[in-house]
Amino acid sequence: MANTARPELAEALADGLHNIGDAARLSGVSAKMIRHYEAIGLIPPASRTFAGYRIYSDKDLHRLRFIKRSRTLGFSVKQIEVLLGLWDDRERASAEVKRMAQAHADDLGHRIEEMQAMQRTLLELAHRCHGDARPDCPILDDLAGPSGN
Repeated sequence: MANTARPELAEALADGLHNIGDAARLSGVSAKMIRHYEAIGLIPPASRTFAGYRIYSDKDLHRLRFIKRSRTLGFSVKQIEVLLGLWDDRERASAEVKRMAQAHADDLGHRIEEMQAMQRTLLELAHRCHGDARPDCPILDDLAGPSGN
């Protein structure tokens, strides 16, 4: 790139940088989410062209893919902040990463159990409901009943 602090877009693209549309396509993260991740500090502020367009390096794309994969696995934004910090720290011990992953897997297991219990309850209620023209409805009766059923 020329010695300008803010290159022209064509020059930036020729140097292997990516505009936000290309960054979105290559990372699998929407342009809106890229801007959001920048606003909340998960990715550093993007470099800008002379005209103010955001441009991203391959390193930025790698970070976006890391965030996307973390979100796909259900990690929260706060957890991703910690994971990114651990990823950036080449001196870190893997024990902390393993602890986070195990705790998250345990939490997912509990949530799955709760959802399966909800599913069983709904299936039982649906089975008890005649689903015809009559106004009697065990599903609504259950929802209107005391909590803890």
